Amino acid sequence: MIRILDRENTLLNRFVAQMRDVNVQGDSMRFRRNLERAGEIMAYEISKSLRYARHTVETPLGAAEVSLPDEPIVIATILRAGLPFHQGFLNYFDDAQNAFVSAYRRYSKDGSFNIHVEYISTCELSGKTLLLVDPMLATGASIVLTHRALVEKAGMPQRTIIASVIASEEGLEYTKKHFSAQNTTIWCGTVDAELTVKSYIVPGIGDAGDLAYGDKM
Repeated sequence: MIRILDRENTLLNRFVAQMRDVNVQGDSMRFRRNLERAGEIMAYEISKSLRYARHTVETPLGAAEVSLPDEPIVIATILRAGLPFHQGFLNYFDDAQNAFVSAYRRYSKDGSFNIHVEYISTCELSGKTLLLVDPMLATGASIVLTHRALVEKAGMPQRTIIASVIASEEGLEYTKKHFSAQNTTIWCGTVDAELTVKSYIVPGIGDAGDLAYGDKM
């Protein structure tokens, strides 16, 4: 299943607009904060789809019945662009476990590239809900390979939730195809139609990692 949030009225649109705006995105601190706020809003929306259980909480004056999320959650992201987005999810799912993967594009002289996974830090995933969050879902290859690497190291989660701020149509189709046999939901803030020859989303936002943390060599 795919959920696209900007097909409804949502405050997320404001933060996505600021991340896109060349007159705003040059402020890296504001860009990181907008990514974090996007993560918070998406965490709230995703929380509505989780399994809940009834609990009793003792107050100074009695007992209150509440429904609380009842799934063990692991939030995973791809370094480095995913860190502020990840923090937004962690602000809301503050008792979640966490995983981090270093995945990057290794370019050839002809301009083509392969996704290379270099570092994985994760807890056991078997039987848990994996929240795999990455700001940009361009080709979809990074998400697919990251998920595969996590599963090979830590086991198959009970279900996977993928969250991105901006996705391309091509990336959504690729991701949906590779997760078709699994219990997976894809959430994104908005969807753009095009990819450049270097697989950047158009109109997109540019390089999220560079905008958040500065240019890299």
